[in-house]
Amino acid sequence: MPIEFTILLVIQIIASFSIIVLVLLQQGKGADMGSAFGSGSAGSLFGATGAANFLSRMTKWAAVVFFLATIGLAYIANSGGQEQDTGIMESFQPSQSVPSLPGTSPTSPSGSGAVPNAPAVPQSGGSTAPATNN
Repeated sequence: MPIEFTILLVIQIIASFSIIVLVLLQQGKGADMGSAFGSGSAGSLFGATGAANFLSRMTKWAAVVFFLATIGLAYIANSGGQEQDTGIMESFQPSQSVPSLPGTSPTSPSGSGAVPNAPAVPQSGGSTAPATNN
């Protein structure tokens, strides 16, 4: 794993935790109405409106950092330089033996590994469907 990948992963994790904390610190839009009529506390560390502006700006920049780190991680993961497997079945190696029922021989009735032939169909000119009585 390249060092750039690890650095971007740490940045992305820090940005995601900071987004979570910043969103939880912000008050909802309905909380302003309650504080206007005296039921809420209007005093805060940043003033009545300063906290919302500061926290919303910090949330915006944390989201920008998060998305840039995500784009960087996707770019690094897809430009590895070496040929990578395209799926989980890419390296699958089928076994040469076919499972059989207990008590039977593992070979087919004809003695070869081929699929047995279907039974012969009569070559009459008529229909092969059974006759129905009305």
